[in-house]
This record gives sequence, structure tokens and C-alpha cells, in this order.
Amino acid sequence: MIAMLLAGGQGSRLGVLTSNVAKPAVAFGGKYRIIDFPLSNCINSGIDTVGVLTQYQPLRLNAHIGIGIPWDLDRNVGGVTVLPPYEKSTSSEWYTGTANAIYQNLEYMENYNPEYVLILSGDHIYKMDYEVMLDFHKANNADITIATMPVPLQEASRFGIVITDENNKIQEFEEKPENPRSNLASMGIYIFRWKILKEALIKMSDQSNCDFGKHIIPYCHEQGNRLFAYEYNGYWKDVGTLGSYWEANMELIDIIPEFNLYEEFWKIYTKSDILPPQYVSKDAVIDKSIIGEGTSIYGEVKNSVIGAGVVIGEGAVVHDSVIMKGTVIGEHCKVDKAIIAENVKVDKNCAIGVGEELPNKMNEKVYAFGLATIGENSYIPSGVTIGKNTAISGETELADYPDKVLASGESIIKVGEK
Repeated sequence: MIAMLLAGGQGSRLGVLTSNVAKPAVAFGGKYRIIDFPLSNCINSGIDTVGVLTQYQPLRLNAHIGIGIPWDLDRNVGGVTVLPPYEKSTSSEWYTGTANAIYQNLEYMENYNPEYVLILSGDHIYKMDYEVMLDFHKANNADITIATMPVPLQEASRFGIVITDENNKIQEFEEKPENPRSNLASMGIYIFRWKILKEALIKMSDQSNCDFGKHIIPYCHEQGNRLFAYEYNGYWKDVGTLGSYWEANMELIDIIPEFNLYEEFWKIYTKSDILPPQYVSKDAVIDKSIIGEGTSIYGEVKNSVIGAGVVIGEGAVVHDSVIMKGTVIGEHCKVDKAIIAENVKVDKNCAIGVGEELPNKMNEKVYAFGLATIGENSYIPSGVTIGKNTAISGETELADYPDKVLASGESIIKVGEK
């Protein structure tokens, strides 16, 4: 079995966190990037041939994956291959849907002529043994197996929903139904018999935005292929919104975390920089937090996830926040329930995440959950106050803050930023 990992998504619901980086390359858990989880699942499951399909802002993702050394995927045969869209002799086109992306890489799969192809998403946090799913697939003599998990019925309309018989054979498949008749949701993880996948992709290749949930699965079902649902009951998180991303980070620091990064038998591998050890000053206070390598803490950190190489200044207080790699929080700053991306500089005496919760005027669906969100490489001048449901991106100056305040629900996106 070979794996095809879809990692081209923009992740627009993460707002300024993904203006310059693909969603699978966003930092997570103080040390990792989101794509590390499905990649580690592959190597832990004994899959040594992985094609990673990239598209949106791929630079950081490509540099992170490299030749796959951290995941033991630097192989002479197989290993990890980054697959961006490329120009063909007849046409040149971007990947327009999940299945279209796989279709454009038929030649890559042909090279290996596998028995089975595993299709994965690059933007979910979970641990799963794909070998167990393959055993289930073989035991049922299935053509296609879809990993599913039970979700609350009121949330089921957000997913592709499967209806099965008592043997887990799929009777019907509905993509995001208004009135769901089942709560078994597709996780976007599929195992196909290679011949079935190839035939379906070629047959449906003229569909615009060709997608697995909307086109390939229904087509295969109509053809009378044997479709089965593999039920998964472990931890699985789609970190597609700022709220779910923040929540998933916070869950890592529970006393008994539901998702454990410290398990010996199922390690999460990542590309690590060579960094010095942490430094904690005598006046520092750290309580229930994850602290990345090379971080210097002079202030107070509580219930937070702090990335590598971060500096928390003297007298600064950081609570319930995610602070990513290389960021500097100046002296006497107060940071409460914020997501601060990589290489941000917050000058001294700032207060972030204060005041009442008001809907964000620019995009109330994205910048919600009471969070203050700051995009990478931003600069926050000293002495400013930033409210909740706010977004900042770029090098701001005092003139951008009337009365030194960015009120709740407001945003500052500097020119040149997306």
C-alpha cells in the first residue's frame, strides 16, 4: 500500500495564520507542524512510500519535509516525494479538487503499481494505525474502505455521512446532507484497490473540481463496488478553525491529555532545529504548560503552549495562549487567550486579549471564540491594548491604534498582507 497525502489546502478559516503558509505547515504543540501527524502515522503503520501533494504556499512545507529524514522516509525505493502541480505538454492546471489532485499524479502511482492506495488529509491531528484499517479492508474483500467516526447528530451535516448495514457495508453515502440519517461521518481517509481508484479517476476526470466525497465515492457506489465503513473511535481533530486549533493545543496540557504526545510506542516525528536548552530565570513562574526548546522565560506562563526559541520578558504574563516559534513577548506585557504566530515581536507594556467579546467586523466567522490572533512576522508597538476577536497582520505602528487601542472586533491588516 502506498499513501497519497493531500497537503495543498490554504486553510482560509485560520485567517492570518495561513496568509503566508499552507495549513499543514502551521505550527502545533510547541514543536510540531500539523503535517507531522499523518506522516508519523504512515511510518508507524509500516507505510514507506508517501506522495505529498502541495499547492498553496508550499515553500515552508517543502523545506520541512525535505527528503523525509525525520520520518525515516529517505529511501532509495519509495520514501517521501513532494508532488506540486506541474506543466504538462497538453495543458497546465492547478489541482482543483481532492480527486483531481490525485488524478494528476496517476503516473506517480503507476510507478509503484500498488495493490492498495491510501488517501489522507494533511491537516488533522490524530494517531491511527492504517495497517489495522487495511486488515479490515482485506477481511471484507472491500473495493473501498472509508474511515468513519461517530459525530453528534446536530453536527453531522458538516460531513460526508455513510449509512451502513450490520456488517459495516455502506448502503448510502451523502455529502453534507441537510437532514442526516446517520451520525457516521467520513474522516476523509480512504483505502482503494488501485485498479478501482484508477478506473474511477479516469472516468470522472472531466468533472470540474473533482472531489472524492462529491464525485468518486458516489460513482464507485453506483458501479456496484463493495464499500465498507471502518469505524475509528480514537482522538481526531480537524484544526480548521481558530477555535478548534486553540482547543486542540490546550488539550495537550490537560493533566491526563486525551491526545498524548509522550507515548513511547507511537512517536510523532518532526524536523527539529538544533537549538540550545530552555532557560528559566529565578523569578519566572511556569504552570501547566508546554515549553519548546531554546525558549527563555523571565515572566509568568500559565496553561499555554510555547514554541521553540520564544522569549517571554520580565514581568510579562501569558495565560491560555499559543505562542509560536521565535516570537518575543516584551517586558510587562499581559497576554490572555491569544494565538501569536511565528517571529512576532510584541513590544513592552502591551495588553492582548482584554475587554468584552464583540463580533469581528472584517470576518466574524473566522475571528471568533474570544481569541486575539496575530499573524507571523508582525510587530506590535509598545503600550498598546488589543481586544478580543481581533486580527493583526504586518508591522504595525502607533498611528494604527487610535488612543493606543485596537478595540474588540477590530482588525489591522497591513498593505501587502493577505
